[in-house]
Amino acid sequence: MSGAAGLAAEGLSVRLGGRAVVDGVSLALNLGEVAAIVGPNGAGKSTLIGCLAGLRRPDLGQVRLDGRALAALGDRERARRIGYLPQTPEIAWPLDVHTFVRLGRTAHRGVFGESRADAEAVDRALAETDLTGFAERDVTTLSGGERARALIARALAGEPAWLLADEPLTGLDLGHQLDAARLLRGVAARGVGVLVSLHDLAFAARAADRVVVMAAGRILADGAPTAALTPDILAEAYAVDARWSEGAGGPLLDILGRR
Repeated sequence: MSGAAGLAAEGLSVRLGGRAVVDGVSLALNLGEVAAIVGPNGAGKSTLIGCLAGLRRPDLGQVRLDGRALAALGDRERARRIGYLPQTPEIAWPLDVHTFVRLGRTAHRGVFGESRADAEAVDRALAETDLTGFAERDVTTLSGGERARALIARALAGEPAWLLADEPLTGLDLGHQLDAARLLRGVAARGVGVLVSLHDLAFAARAADRVVVMAAGRILADGAPTAALTPDILAEAYAVDARWSEGAGGPLLDILGRR
């Protein structure tokens, strides 16, 4: 794995309060793919994403980016390569949307300030997230769905090869969840590797190319949604009964109840 292109965790372990919140996890991500991490609360999803983003050092193991140890990269290089959306992002300042999205170019700016490439990247990010018409709006006045798009736009303005998002759909209504998922799939379609943590299993099954199931700090399954979200795996991870059924748009995951 160490010589392969991509973003990969190799034997990661993280202990907090004497407990292994990530326990010997290995995971290789692919460009052009939407991968979803699912699992119950406390499974280790956020901690794993933090390690993959280079924001947390594991106690054991390492993360590699295109074969290089992520820990050996400088902060600016890492920020240029990996875009990260935290679980509870705060937008505290009354910036206009254009200025807010420009913050995503910080790692690219040189000593002479903003370049034409910076300005073009911001314009592309606004267009891709359908926010061009919101450029002069105060970002703190946006709706939940608009704010989610602005956060994604800020990450995309950095033109990362990888976009890691920790529960980006939390708090959004169903329509805005669908919009955000469509946006992330579009990002992956142009070659960016996308990793998101999600709580909605049925949504993960529909939106992701690949699902990684975690529980108690370990990976229980990793594969296509129907292969990873099996009744046995879901019973082990969540203590629920589930089944797949045929729907008009393809296989549907039904959660039947607690075991």
